[in-house]
Formats: sequence, structure tokens, C-alpha cells
Amino acid sequence: MPEPPIEEIPMADAKIFEDLKKDHDLHRKLLKQIDAADEGERANLFEQFRVEVTAHAAAEEESLYATMLAKPDLRDEARHSVSEHKEIDDFFEEMAELDAATSEWKSKFDEMRHRYEHHIDEEEEEMFPEAAKDLDDAEVAKLAKVFEARKPKELELAEASEPGDNRE
Repeated sequence: MPEPPIEEIPMADAKIFEDLKKDHDLHRKLLKQIDAADEGERANLFEQFRVEVTAHAAAEEESLYATMLAKPDLRDEARHSVSEHKEIDDFFEEMAELDAATSEWKSKFDEMRHRYEHHIDEEEEEMFPEAAKDLDDAEVAKLAKVFEARKPKELELAEASEPGDNRE
């Protein structure tokens, strides 16, 4: 039986998933803007995307994924998603070496976009509903607080860092 969409997870239980989905929606919007941007605007929009995704991923790993890793039924999904975060970080690092005005950069962007959109779709359609079933209300409430506290701090760190996974 397919998992219920995020919208069908009881609201009291869904705050962490709502926060993550809201970020994903912003990421999708930025990807579309980057894709449509002229060569001069592309690099600035991409840097905004890189900072946002880097902060989101770190805060997500420190909240939801850390809890999922402690649960045997959710561990494999969390590990898979962490590895996909690393893959996106690797794209960021590769793209930083390229001129955003080139076809090579655009090709790498298209590849990264495809991988990232696959990742967030997989999280929303599979991982979040599965985690919602396995986590109790207290855990979910705590995760939202951890995520919401970490995200602004991670934004500062991401803004101050170069592309690539530089987290200790």
C-alpha cells in the first residue's frame, strides 16, 4: 500500500516535515530561476542555492537523520540520503571550478539539478511518510525544534564556506 502524502500526516506530527518541504519548495524555485537566468545572473543565483541547500542538508542531518540513524528500521534510508547530500556537495565543489557562463557549467548544473530533484522527491514521497510512522509525537516535535534552531546557524556557516563538504 502506498504511503500517505505529507499533507495527510496529522498536522501535530508534521512540523519537521512541513519545514523540510518548505525548504524543498524554495530549492525547486531557485533551480527554475537558475535555469532561466542569463549568464550574468546565473552565478549569483546558484550561490544562493548552494548556501541554502548546504544549510538545509546540515540541519536536516543533525535533526531528522540523526534520529533516523538510531532506529534500525529507518537507518538505511537515512544513510542513503546522507550519501546523496555528499553527492550534491561534490557537485557544488566541481561547479565552483567552472565558469557559470559556459556550456560545461550548464551541463553540470543540469546533472546536479536532476540528482537533487530526485533526492527531494524521494524524501517527500518515501522517507518522510516512513519516518512519520516510526517516530512518536515527542520525537517529531523535538526534531522540528532542532531543525529550526540549527538552520540559521548552518546558513551562517554555509555563507562563510567554500563549495564542498567542509563540515567537521
